[in-house]
Amino acid sequence: MAEEGEDVKPKLNLTIQCEDQSITVKVKANTKFNKIFEAASNKFGKSLASLKFTYEGVRVLADETPHERDMEDGDVIDAHIEQIGGWKL
Repeated sequence: MAEEGEDVKPKLNLTIQCEDQSITVKVKANTKFNKIFEAASNKFGKSLASLKFTYEGVRVLADETPHERDMEDGDVIDAHIEQIGGWKL
């Protein structure tokens, strides 16, 4: 009974960095990243569709949770502005 509750960590402080801005959010370990990403995109003033998020160099998906990614308090998620198109050389 109590074992299930012990598997899910309590609240975590996660920092999301985008260019020269950052936001720290306090979330439960089982919160879906889509909620976290929406808050970050609003703070950064960027469209959610234009941002891609990575943790330790690996893309983070919106339907994952910090618990599923084995995140700990104080971890940092990088937000990247996706470039569409470009210049053909």
